[in-house]
Amino acid sequence: MKDQDKIVELLNKIMEFEMAGVVRYNHYALMVFGYNRIPIVSWLRSEADSSIVHAQEAGEMITALGGHPSLGIGPLLETHQHDIGDILRESLEQEGQAKALYYDLLELVKDNSVMLEEYARRMIFEEEVHEAEVNKMLRKPGDIKAYKG
Repeated sequence: MKDQDKIVELLNKIMEFEMAGVVRYNHYALMVFGYNRIPIVSWLRSEADSSIVHAQEAGEMITALGGHPSLGIGPLLETHQHDIGDILRESLEQEGQAKALYYDLLELVKDNSVMLEEYARRMIFEEEVHEAEVNKMLRKPGDIKAYKG
């Protein structure tokens, strides 16, 4: 396969980034307080679960290509801002970065591997759905216009 080493390197970066998401979402879940704690914590933990699945899928792609999955973890941002709005804005930013990595992968594998193209497209779709959900959560009730950080 053309550019196989670059593909494995990028998949490892994706895997590390998703593993950082697991840590980040679990941290956020621990830092939520107030009346709406229970549903927000539940949502954040489900996002952590989603991140681990994404990391595992990247690892499976790496090993399918004969590569070695990284034991590293991506960057962990700690702003010490634990207001729900701050958490959601950080989440939106991180998801945008993850989506960019999947777009990089799509560009690298385009017309090279249907399996990897479809994987990248599915992950981009999932990241965009997540961004749309978070965007709606950042809007004030009754506000139909998209949140624009």
